[in-house]
Amino acid sequence: MSEEIKVDLTLDLKGLLCPLPMVRVSQNIKNVPVGGVIKAIATDPGSLADIPSWARTTGNEVLKTEKVGSEIVFYVKRLK
Repeated sequence: MSEEIKVDLTLDLKGLLCPLPMVRVSQNIKNVPVGGVIKAIATDPGSLADIPSWARTTGNEVLKTEKVGSEIVFYVKRLK
């Protein structure tokens, strides 16, 4: 069984279109401690490119991405 990821903040981004899911993650990353994790649930396929790209350019990390039906779930770790 895979290890459980401790989530500090969950964002419901369903129904938001590009680039809003990435913008909301960006706005909320400061609301979790360094080392903290945001669970972001989106439905826009564009977020599959936007959120990992944003994480790379800002020095954060996408720990895991999973597709659950029409939902895309991202686990984003704040690194700084």
